[in-house]
Amino acid sequence: MAMNGSFDRPKGPRDGCCITAMLKTPLYRRQLLVFCLGWMAYASTYFLRKPLGVVKTDLETDLHISKTQLGWLDTALLLPYAVVQMLLGNVGDKFGARRTYGVCLILSAISMFTFGQWSNVYMFAGLLFMNGAAQSQCWPNCMKALGAWYPDKVRNSIFGMFGTCAFAGGIMGTGLAVYLQSAYGWRSAFLLPSVFVGVLGVLVLLFFQQPDEVGIEVPGKGETTAAANATSSKTAGKISWLQLWKIPMLAEVAVAVFCLKVVRYCMYMWLPLYLLDHLKYSKAQAGMFSTIFEVGGVFGSAVIGFVIDAVFWGRSLSGSAVSSLLSAISLLGFVLTSSWGIWFNGLFLFLAGVFNCGPDSILGGAIPAQLGEMDGRNAAAATIGLVNGFGSVGTFMEGPIIGVISTWYGWSGMFYFMIGLSFMGTLSVYRAAGKFNKSTTRTIPEAEPLALDKDDTV
Repeated sequence: MAMNGSFDRPKGPRDGCCITAMLKTPLYRRQLLVFCLGWMAYASTYFLRKPLGVVKTDLETDLHISKTQLGWLDTALLLPYAVVQMLLGNVGDKFGARRTYGVCLILSAISMFTFGQWSNVYMFAGLLFMNGAAQSQCWPNCMKALGAWYPDKVRNSIFGMFGTCAFAGGIMGTGLAVYLQSAYGWRSAFLLPSVFVGVLGVLVLLFFQQPDEVGIEVPGKGETTAAANATSSKTAGKISWLQLWKIPMLAEVAVAVFCLKVVRYCMYMWLPLYLLDHLKYSKAQAGMFSTIFEVGGVFGSAVIGFVIDAVFWGRSLSGSAVSSLLSAISLLGFVLTSSWGIWFNGLFLFLAGVFNCGPDSILGGAIPAQLGEMDGRNAAAATIGLVNGFGSVGTFMEGPIIGVISTWYGWSGMFYFMIGLSFMGTLSVYRAAGKFNKSTTRTIPEAEPLALDKDDTV
């Protein structure tokens, strides 16, 4: 695969490099199948997360569920998602990414299939808990399987493009839930999405094989990946949770993902209210304008991998640190120019979304997968799960924290808190880069995305 992120092309004259010729190669067909199926399958998980936010008003009015209980329903979904992902991330390394990913999609669909038929808050909490636990294994195993199909030097580009599924899935999931709610009532908002996710789970079980399962060799894979595959049967599932934390650089990457995710969910949950209350936008303007941050996230996720591969020559940590730093600067620019009007608001919100969400797939996918494959480990799913699970802890902590900060220090306090977190994430990534530079026991081939030049200082 070329540095521009294109798929591997067959050898031969230039006229053989057309799309038709590439589709004749088993490797290219498999890469395309795994990317597209994985993208749709993971995007579909948001079809079972987003309806809860859409139907909360109905649950409150029809079933007289209090706002406090509605808040606990959020926790019932997000808490197992974070904890199970951290503690049981090695399930995919032990049983295989395809099986784990497919089975978890099916379990997620089963858990929410009957959600609309119940009227008891405790039953809702139980089903949401099952859904969160099942979905916790989807991202790590999807990333593990995807990374196995592409050369290491373009892993950032591929993971960056693939990461758009999370943001696009959220938008599509909300739209589908709103349509089903308005057309058929809130109890129907979970049925069709569950069927769709279940079908995709079956397709994943059938077609989401890894290269060693179909006997295809992927050129351009580094020695660390090859060593992990060669020793997979000996090491699968044997690395404990505490041992994972001792992997050099992994803790710093996990802290950085935590900081970026807290900032992201603060913007998701509080930005519309800030625009309405502080900047005096109308309700319609606040709701629509707040999506500019998410639009920036889709754009950033799609291009950041290419930028890192092209500009930073595979130095993933340095590129991600720069992106995190620019995210903090963009948020600071938004605060300082908030009274300058809608155009400046939109510009800095878009840039904040680009640089906050852009490195998400790199820090939460490419880098931990690389670390999980180093030194002959077969722990890519476990390391990805640990990093993303730790980051997801921030998703259910941000509400109370921001509530207290905004009460005591106002809206400006909330934004300066997010700016501080972004700077903290930047320092954490730079610390990881510094650890690599000082390491004398581990080396990474130059072609791999985590390869850092020795002059790449903190």
